[in-house]
Amino acid sequence: MERNDYMKVKGEKMDLFYTSTRNANERVTASQAILQGLAGDGGLFVPEYIPKLEMPLEQLEGMNYQETAYQVMKLFFTDFSEDELRYCIGSAYDGKFDTLEIAPLREAGGVHYLELFHGSTIAFKDMALSILPHLMITSARKNHVTNDIVILTATSGDTGKAALAGFAKVPGTKIIVFYPKDGVSPIQQKQMVTQEGDNTFVVGIDGNFDEAQTGVKEMFADSVLAEEMQAKGHQFSSANSINIGRLVPQIVYYVYAYAKMLDRGELKNGEPMNVVVPTGNFGNILAACYAKAMGLPIHKLICASNENKVLYDFFKSGTYDRNREFILTSSPSMDILISSNLERLIYLTAGEDADANRGFMEHLSRKGSYQITEEMRAKLSDFYGNYATQEETASVIKSLYEKEDYVLDPHTAVAACVYEKYRKETGDTTKTVIASTASPYKFTRSVMTAIDGSYDEMDDFALVDELEKLSKVKVPKAIQEIRTAPVLHKTVCQVEDMPKVVKEYLKL
Repeated sequence: MERNDYMKVKGEKMDLFYTSTRNANERVTASQAILQGLAGDGGLFVPEYIPKLEMPLEQLEGMNYQETAYQVMKLFFTDFSEDELRYCIGSAYDGKFDTLEIAPLREAGGVHYLELFHGSTIAFKDMALSILPHLMITSARKNHVTNDIVILTATSGDTGKAALAGFAKVPGTKIIVFYPKDGVSPIQQKQMVTQEGDNTFVVGIDGNFDEAQTGVKEMFADSVLAEEMQAKGHQFSSANSINIGRLVPQIVYYVYAYAKMLDRGELKNGEPMNVVVPTGNFGNILAACYAKAMGLPIHKLICASNENKVLYDFFKSGTYDRNREFILTSSPSMDILISSNLERLIYLTAGEDADANRGFMEHLSRKGSYQITEEMRAKLSDFYGNYATQEETASVIKSLYEKEDYVLDPHTAVAACVYEKYRKETGDTTKTVIASTASPYKFTRSVMTAIDGSYDEMDDFALVDELEKLSKVKVPKAIQEIRTAPVLHKTVCQVEDMPKVVKEYLKL
């Protein structure tokens, strides 16, 4: 597909509004979309058109991350003033990142790894969740909101801690995070349950991420609950990747990566690059798709799945079917069978037909599946999907360490494995960037036992010390802080009790 095959792209300067993927009549500003998170009809907010990059790519070469972020975000958040947007960007991308580059590019084995894990919670979610609280509070002021904003979110591991860290102690906000208590890594869980802040609340559920996410969506759609909250001075918003305030900041790092490749002489201006993304909820690769629509020369969007390969099967067959076994893997942030952000792509490939898209989503809700048309499938030629097994993932971690002295986390290893499959299938030698989505320190057991099975006898924090020796990368502050931190959040509930727990916390 070419850039404008199914996206409306405009280069002239004009206000950009957002509409719902399920209701063409719902139209809001960027700040209103950020505040609401989810549209009132259950749809996701999408821009009415994709703005074209205003600045020639060669002019982006020498820019730092913050300036690149401004050049991208100003095109989407048109109701923010320059001062407001620069304040949000400056407040987000500061000393909480352990490198001035914010998102360094590291070459290993002929591939460029875009390291998105240098923020305060050592996962790529920091890239967007560092700025979302500032966007949200600014949006509240712009829209004269006096209610407390209650962030309600589900996490498969990384969003939870990143959102908690972003919103902790932010005046006028509360944050409630639900996570599958048996579906995250020990480090991920410890990061969440030790979170400080009187406005934070963390709840484990006896279920999987999809059940947590569905429960959260149902609460957003509960009009009676909304009225009860309004009476108490509260309103929901979302920190999940369904929030457009999460999606737009993710576009930035693909633009930044291309500019850095130009700056290093790895690419010539206009030369395409491939992007490989380990994918669960689909937001991260959708951001790359939006970047391409803006004019970034991206050739192939390579969607990497683990053994929960619902997206691989979708790209292969045109059928999205979540009626399958849910598999717990070493890459838990991808253990997802309902990829919410895919709805935005379905809406686009359906010709921005909200009624058609709503039909697909209703069928998914009722039957657990839907089948797109052949015309829609033809518009997905930019995408390539494949998956990696547990054994293949471990093998990639071990191989890259032994050959390149570079340690990957399991999610990035899934992406590296899928890229190798793509390269062998196609012979494509286009320069490639792999989104490296988490620090290996977040998944020490999976990483260390992949390198050497004898490490399995050690506890998780002993493995942290061993990983430091092996990788020669200093233990991140985020890990040091939770070694002895007390557990502050002990609530666990059944899926059906999620609304009850929320009401009790908010004293409704």
